[in-house]
Parts: sequence; C-alpha cells; structure tokens
Amino acid sequence: MAENRTFTMLKPDAVEKGHIGGILEQINASGFRIVAMKLTQMTKHDAETFYAVHNERPFFGELVEFMTRGPIVAAVLEKENAVEDFRTLIGATNPAEAAEGTIRKKFATSVGENAVHGSDSEENAAIEAAFHFSGREMF
Repeated sequence: MAENRTFTMLKPDAVEKGHIGGILEQINASGFRIVAMKLTQMTKHDAETFYAVHNERPFFGELVEFMTRGPIVAAVLEKENAVEDFRTLIGATNPAEAAEGTIRKKFATSVGENAVHGSDSEENAAIEAAFHFSGREMF
C-alpha cells in the first residue's frame, strides 16, 4: 500500500449512535480521499485476529466483545502523510484528553468506546487494509 494511505474503522459505538455521516464529513473536510469503504460486521475470529497484538492484555476480551457487537465501517483513506495526519485528526485514545475538534473529542465517550480506529504506522495500515479489502476493492 502506498505511503499516502491509511486504514480506519468507525467502531460499533459510532455506528450505533448514527455518527457515520459526521465522521466521514470531517474526514473529507480534512483532505482525505476515500479509496475503499464498506459497512461490515466482524466475527469473533475476525476481531481476535485483527487485534492479536493485544491478546495478552487484560482488555483483550472486552475489546473483542465490543468490536463484534455491531457493524463497523472499514475504510482506506488517501492523503499525503496519511497515517500521521489521520492520527492527529482522530485525537487521543481517551476522548477526555483529545484535542478540541478531533473526531474522538466530538464522537467518543470513553477510552473503550472511542468511536474510531486509525493505523499507527504505514506498515500496519497496509496490513489492516488488506485484512478488510482485496486489492480490487481499493481505488
């Protein structure tokens, strides 16, 4: 995947609360181009695989349960400096610590239900995008 792409998921809490449009509007207004997107639901196996890096952490079970409780929106975004710019746009994991105007400040309610995922590196962005999309689904 190109270095100007990143991966995001709008998490079940954001979808449940009807924030898809507001979050996508903020993503577009920040200069990102959506090159792949779908509404889907992760199975328990999907969530355990996607978050395998956290499998030894005490919150792993809760994370898997949360991520499988309802649909998500998976998307690949394109923009120069995509990973870093998107991490800035979404804000700190804890919405109470997130900067004003960030997605998590506006739409998240807690560390556990923080509305959106954003890849933390170009390498992980490529892995995460490939987890959800085939090459023919990215434009």
